[in-house]
Amino acid sequence: MPDVILVDFQDNPIGVMEKMMAHQTGKLHRAFSVFVFNEHEELLLHRRALTKYHSPGLWTNTCCSHPMPGEDVAVAAHRRLQEEMGMDCTLVKSFDFVYHAELDNDLIEHEFDHVFFGRTNDTPVINPEEVCEWKWMKLYDIYIDAQMHSEKYTEWFKIALPEVMKQFKLQLV
Repeated sequence: MPDVILVDFQDNPIGVMEKMMAHQTGKLHRAFSVFVFNEHEELLLHRRALTKYHSPGLWTNTCCSHPMPGEDVAVAAHRRLQEEMGMDCTLVKSFDFVYHAELDNDLIEHEFDHVFFGRTNDTPVINPEEVCEWKWMKLYDIYIDAQMHSEKYTEWFKIALPEVMKQFKLQLV
């Protein structure tokens, strides 16, 4: 597995670590999440491949990953959007958040997550090693479904979703 960039709480790089080790030890590292919307203000969700090493089969934002050491976060976000979803569009940095969550397989996500928004009407061409299913869905409908069926969504997505909705000025129930 590749290395991730270890960071402090201000996102200053403090080292690198093999990705699996970072997730086993819960070290804070840099990540990004991409949220792509279409002309109908629907978010492109994807369901993680069943072979993923954590959170397999769960629904989440359009794509997410970690920049490689020395790689700009925005460049990494474009790269992974192409690699996972077979699409590209202009991405705009929206906000950051730090989270810590215990996952399946005794793994820990502790990430400084950079969130990017994009817009396209393109149809994804998914990478089956990353994605097993996709759909466009209204943010409010996603929020309600995530409240009713929390177990179907990734931890980082559930944490980011209220802030994404705020960015779109949608009321939370």
